Amino acid sequence: MKKTLATVSLVLGSLLVPSGYGFDRVTGHHFASRSEVLAQNGMAATSQPLATQVALDILKQGGTAVDAAIAANAMLGLVEPTGSGIGGDLFAIVWDADSQQLHGLNGSGRSPRSLTLKEFERRGLSRIPAYGPLPVSVPGAVDGWFELHGKFGKLPMATLLAPAIHYAEQGFPVTELIAYYLERSASKLGQYPGFKQTFMADGSMPAKGEIFRNPDLAYSYKILARDGRDGFYKGEIARRIDAYMKDNGGFLSYEDLASHRSEWVTPVKVSYRGYELWELPPNGQGIAAQQILKMLEGYDLAAMGRDSADYVHTFVEAKKLAFADRAKFYADMAFAEVPVSELLSESYARERRQQIDPQRAAKSVDPGNPALNHGDTIYLTTADRHGNMVSLIQSNYRGMGSGMTPEGLGFVLQDRGELFNLTPGQANSYAPGKRPFHTIIPAFVTKAGKPWLSFGVMGGATQPQAHAQILINLIDFGMNLQEAGDAPRILHTGSSQPTGEIMSDGGSVSLENGFSADTRRELVQRGHRLQENSGSYGGYQAIMWDADNGSYVGASESRKDGQAAGY
Repeated sequence: MKKTLATVSLVLGSLLVPSGYGFDRVTGHHFASRSEVLAQNGMAATSQPLATQVALDILKQGGTAVDAAIAANAMLGLVEPTGSGIGGDLFAIVWDADSQQLHGLNGSGRSPRSLTLKEFERRGLSRIPAYGPLPVSVPGAVDGWFELHGKFGKLPMATLLAPAIHYAEQGFPVTELIAYYLERSASKLGQYPGFKQTFMADGSMPAKGEIFRNPDLAYSYKILARDGRDGFYKGEIARRIDAYMKDNGGFLSYEDLASHRSEWVTPVKVSYRGYELWELPPNGQGIAAQQILKMLEGYDLAAMGRDSADYVHTFVEAKKLAFADRAKFYADMAFAEVPVSELLSESYARERRQQIDPQRAAKSVDPGNPALNHGDTIYLTTADRHGNMVSLIQSNYRGMGSGMTPEGLGFVLQDRGELFNLTPGQANSYAPGKRPFHTIIPAFVTKAGKPWLSFGVMGGATQPQAHAQILINLIDFGMNLQEAGDAPRILHTGSSQPTGEIMSDGGSVSLENGFSADTRRELVQRGHRLQENSGSYGGYQAIMWDADNGSYVGASESRKDGQAAGY
């Protein structure tokens, strides 16, 4: 009788969640929110319609996919400061049509060189705070823009920044979802110097429909248009950041900014049922999606069915195993030996797959031993008429970042440094001049070496889980590009973390509306703890190349404000 009131109430509570929803469309799955977008000459999919329109305008002016991506990202830093901005970092994967190759860019910044592990020990801290000066690391986004532009851009940077400058000066109406997240940030970040002056000039955050202006951000963008990347890292912006941090107990310095450089990296791939998923190597978490898929490749997911306890259980257990490895191994590869090829090998996937009990949820899992021989974010993707495609993701972390807002510049500095581990001797342990573990990951898929899909899903630790689910929806369950994003998602939380936390209770599973009561009941019987969740299932954008018809297919997240559009 110990299956008791707690278990019964949990089962009953989980069954109260609606088991389905529909849009009553005449074509496609019942959960599809709209049709895919089709166009021949160019495509942009971003998380805010004004940014999508800016990207399309740049493409129509003859700009490349990279030009469009930079213009859209600059626009998002204005209209969606709750997930992006030039105080944050950037990662990108670019398909270059001329060379028929993928190029990866790690545009993440490093920790301040004057901030040591001993300083955290002196303050009695067991983990880095989420806000304030201590989690601030070098913002890498602007250098990322100029690296991408130097290699693949065509139009002048001043042209790319002009739309965002115009909207920053003239204003734009704030959308409902962004207004919601702005309001949530006010109480957390309003205490930090410069934040209220930038975002709450009238005493409160802008509400839905209110016209918001950010002339300080326009000023910063004008410096970039005039002086290039050095205007940020060696010029006026760098000097202002340096003075602001010194005045407010921070460690990020002019020298940290002046020495920053992005890194071109080789994307890594795994094969999944004849498709090649490409992700960037650590310090990001992209290879976790690849580890999940390699384990799941050994199962007939199509036969299990999307709305089945077998599929959800198997997916969650594979995720737990991948995230145990993520907690132990993923880190800045300049400081730690990360066994990437071993973690992604067929033999290692088989070994880890054998640890999945088909009938019982694991409460704890150990990382493997491959032989050595959270957040808010924006994701966007663009494609031009020449066949170039860009997968780009950018973020401040924790929505608007650290709260530290240098006066007169119009943006918040990121708090990515929170994701270091303060325990000495670990792969992701804090060190000066080191890149923290990163959650934001762009993705790209090829088939037989040809471009097939540029996509990403925003949302902290949701991202690798959602990357895997998007491909499973497309490949195993036969969905189209929009349906693959609209389909109800699985989210597991509570895994072991690169910041040092260890899973001991199995974590929790959240199922979006659309999974049946039977599936939920069976999962509880297998030992999973179900919980309700809202707003944590990510934000998806995607562009697919339809080689048969010579056109692009676009899709955007129905859970957010995004838009896919082409011409």
